[in-house]
Amino acid sequence: MKALTWQGKRSVSVKEVPDPVIQEPTDAIVRITSSAICGSDLHLYEVLGPYMHKDDVLGHEPMGIVEEVGSAVTNLAKGDRVVIPFNISCGHCYMCSQGLQSQCETSQVRAKNSGCAIFGYSELYGSVPGAQAEYLRVPFADYGPVKVGQELPDERYLFLSDILPTAWQAVKYADAPAGGTLAVFGLGPVGQFSSRIGTYFGQRVIGIDPVPERREMAARHGVEVLDYSKGIADELREMTGGRGPDAVVDAVGMEAHGSPVAGFAHQALGLLPDKVAQKAMETAGVDRLAALHMAVDTVRRGGTLSLSGVYGGTASPMPLLTMFDKQIQVRMGQCNVRRWTDELLPLVEDDADPLGVMDLVTHTAGLADAPELYEKFQKKEDGCIKVVLKP
Repeated sequence: MKALTWQGKRSVSVKEVPDPVIQEPTDAIVRITSSAICGSDLHLYEVLGPYMHKDDVLGHEPMGIVEEVGSAVTNLAKGDRVVIPFNISCGHCYMCSQGLQSQCETSQVRAKNSGCAIFGYSELYGSVPGAQAEYLRVPFADYGPVKVGQELPDERYLFLSDILPTAWQAVKYADAPAGGTLAVFGLGPVGQFSSRIGTYFGQRVIGIDPVPERREMAARHGVEVLDYSKGIADELREMTGGRGPDAVVDAVGMEAHGSPVAGFAHQALGLLPDKVAQKAMETAGVDRLAALHMAVDTVRRGGTLSLSGVYGGTASPMPLLTMFDKQIQVRMGQCNVRRWTDELLPLVEDDADPLGVMDLVTHTAGLADAPELYEKFQKKEDGCIKVVLKP
């Protein structure tokens, strides 16, 4: 089959790779009909290369049609249409029973002291072949895949795989009151959905991003938008009675603009041998923290900071004195996708499209165009906000 493969820093290519096969009786094989490029895929493209291997298959936001099921799979059959969560969870361990599927004890990558395995996301998360491909092997198929109807377009359902529940969890964790103010740093795909979910919950939402096209998209959904600048903290306080927002979602992560020292560290890591670079990432602070530090500065005293952007450094410095003094609550973590499915499925099927799932995709293409679109997405060119590949 054809699949998009990692070849090196800022280098991906479409290659022929072996077709996936049933390996366990709980597996299913899914023919992929849509597979999105996620903002966190760009971390593999740019920063997390030391954990990648040449020809690793990328991608973790898929949906498609079931082609084959293992002998122990009872709730899926050939021809079923499914969305596949990015985290691989069993559904029956202690962590899954607590709604913490991203910490699944059955698929935990203990060799790297990581949570559950993730499709297409480096040896940090199990080196499981990803979904920017024609076919995908899906473990724990009795639990993970979400069966959906046949009538609505893929884009109604596709984002249940990752970014929609990620944004839902981020806003739930932020816990701003109805009528309160939620600030969202970063208006990429997760930030777009976080903003819309905040307005759906009756919150005043202020979105911050340096890219005009992202601000324009958010504004279409009732979000107040600001350009990212050094004076943004004072501007947010002026808009909120001098206090700052009740809660802030950081939807930016480790590659924030405005962090030149960490930016240099990212480039330096790319020059090191993989094992040396891994050690550096596991013992040093390599994240670009401008957005995170700005979030700490702007959230009101007693407010909540919710992190959905991915961070990768082990020793990244944080302003603990300020966080303690301001009595800030911090919640974070990989999304527990299946925890939120039952709440989100009716919303994506609603004719009114209350979360705007049909107003996010800016680029749709076949696998052959994926390398070019990775570059556009990373450089924020051509109004590229969300890419969907159609294998």
